[in-house]
Amino acid sequence: MSKNKKSSSIKQVLTQMVLDIFEQNGNTPLNYKQVSAKLNVNDPESRDTILEILREEAKKSVLKELSPGKFQLLELKTFIEGKVDLTNDGSAFIVTDDEAETDIFVAPRKLRNALNGDRVKVYVYAKSKGSRKEGEVIEILQRNKMEFTGIVKLSERFAFFIPDDRKMMHDIFIPINELNGAKNGIKAVAEITDWPPEAKNPVGRIKHVLGVQGENDTEMNAILAEYGFPLSFAAEVEHESEEIPDVITPDEIARRRDFREVLTFTIDPFDAKDFDDALSFKHLPNGNYEVGVHIADVSHYIKSDSALDKEAFDRATSVYLVDRVIPMLPERLSNGLCSLRPHEDKLCFSAVFELDSEAHIVDEWFGKTIIHSDRRFTYEEVQEVIEKRSDEYEKEILKLNELAYILRDRKFKNGAISFETTEVKFKLDESGKPTGVFVKERKDAHKLIEDFMLLANRKVAEFVSKKGKGKQKYTFVYRAHDSPKPDALASFAQFAARFGYRINTKSDKETAKSLNFLMEDVEGKKEQNVLTQLAIRSMAKAIYTTKTSSHYGLAFDHYTHFTSPIRRYPDVMVHRLLFHYLNGGQSANADHYEKLCQHCSQMEKKAADAERSSVKYKQAEFLKDQIGTVYTGIISGVTEWGMYVEIIENKCEGMIRLRDIADDFYTLDEKNYAIIGQRKKKVYSLGDEVRIRVKNVDLTKKQIDFSLVQ
Repeated sequence: MSKNKKSSSIKQVLTQMVLDIFEQNGNTPLNYKQVSAKLNVNDPESRDTILEILREEAKKSVLKELSPGKFQLLELKTFIEGKVDLTNDGSAFIVTDDEAETDIFVAPRKLRNALNGDRVKVYVYAKSKGSRKEGEVIEILQRNKMEFTGIVKLSERFAFFIPDDRKMMHDIFIPINELNGAKNGIKAVAEITDWPPEAKNPVGRIKHVLGVQGENDTEMNAILAEYGFPLSFAAEVEHESEEIPDVITPDEIARRRDFREVLTFTIDPFDAKDFDDALSFKHLPNGNYEVGVHIADVSHYIKSDSALDKEAFDRATSVYLVDRVIPMLPERLSNGLCSLRPHEDKLCFSAVFELDSEAHIVDEWFGKTIIHSDRRFTYEEVQEVIEKRSDEYEKEILKLNELAYILRDRKFKNGAISFETTEVKFKLDESGKPTGVFVKERKDAHKLIEDFMLLANRKVAEFVSKKGKGKQKYTFVYRAHDSPKPDALASFAQFAARFGYRINTKSDKETAKSLNFLMEDVEGKKEQNVLTQLAIRSMAKAIYTTKTSSHYGLAFDHYTHFTSPIRRYPDVMVHRLLFHYLNGGQSANADHYEKLCQHCSQMEKKAADAERSSVKYKQAEFLKDQIGTVYTGIISGVTEWGMYVEIIENKCEGMIRLRDIADDFYTLDEKNYAIIGQRKKKVYSLGDEVRIRVKNVDLTKKQIDFSLVQ
């Protein structure tokens, strides 16, 4: 670090300490000697620097000089912490942790090199303009990200890197010796290594070369890198996974309940390679049914604090892009050792239920097992059996489907909400280019598996939560989902009313009931996606937490994720904790697990964003060859600069910019989810059907522009 830079950053830290002294002392007027004494600083050079800081901060109106040499903060409690939310013009709003606190506006020149998502300390001005609070960043507490995807631009003596991220306003300066083999115009990942205080641009190095812009592999890897998911496993992690023995010892079998003679099968998508879960089925002599939900025993193979475990935690989830899965675990585990492949002995952690003919639970058991799957079904095969195609396991499948129907019915009667969103899938050629788009259907076969997984998740959560009754609560990882905020729900109800749907918001149960009527009614109609997406947006987000809160969307008092440890780290934590408690272990440290939960919730959001980004890219790629084509679409969103339209036929979404609608000057009516022509009063509302023409596609920005066919 250069001498100048070092002294500048020391001064920055010292400035913060000086201002904190005023805060801590109730804003008593102090001179530089008193401030120095409180900071235990007594060398002349540092005391002079403190006097300099006091004068500089007085010039900036952070401090005021009451009498010669005596200073005081202009306003107490003017320092807050928050996250930078950058706007398109380079200014930002600082979003604080306190929901009641309004966001603080920061002008571009007062951001002090803070980037989007950074955690910062802000000085809030005493006098704010109008109702808006304004301030300036005084310290960057934590960088959100230091790696970006983008394009390398080369000149003779140096290079610049232009990030894809529209909220990254600065190009990154790359010294020639830090290019890592990148050529001009190539797509790469750059990492910021330094940002001298006086420099306009950060300095960085090329970390990975991704390839030629527009090629499928390049673009998919760029999406993963952009959201912070690694493109491969470290050698140490791969080595550790190769070292795990694949022989199941007699001692291990003796410690487990043996299900190898019980009929067991898996039901998964036709292209699945990692089979997390299997169902076993047995008709009991008393007329009841034993249903086993058998989950891959990942925690048996991954030891706490191993390189494998640390890697799985960092990733926290598998990521499902349009054309590939980026697994949480190396392939040897995800598709090999842990995958419940047919005709192989496999180690599981199981939830086994005795159910009567009305699907009431008569008995339950949780523990480690060994299974041997008799058959690997696809969803399509099971659906055919349900729709009356004969099969050797026809009786068992039909009975499981019947029990699943009862469980589902009961769940909805108790107030669960049925969100059937349409999932878009692409037909891809060998190079990954989309040749068609179709909507994935969810039928009884999918729901059968889902209902038994929900049962296992719910019962595991209930078992642990009851275990702590009357004494200390046992720390556990729950999947929690808050009820919707009343104002979000009210505005959704108002919108749904325009389509003739009534939402009763008197109580959570009534809300759920009327939302279900709506979801049922809207199925297959053109407004299904718009209404479902809006309803979901009005809901709170589900998160992982150690706090024993309920799951509003499923109407369960306790819920967890137990059934997918191959692809979700929270399920691995759940297995470890459950096993620990089944063996008489004491309650785990709640603070430690809450931190792990927060990380998993954040990574889950990043994975969902990456998945959405890959869908957007493929939609743009699909429409790139359709410039000029006219389609019918539904208005799916309105903003002050345009309206989003989703094409009915292929679910691709693009934007009509307001400035491009020639017949009038249109403005946003936020309250009514509409845009209105100022002269002729023509209204375009969310959910309206419109004719559009594909106008332009920008693959780099994953943007599709439409024009309105009037």
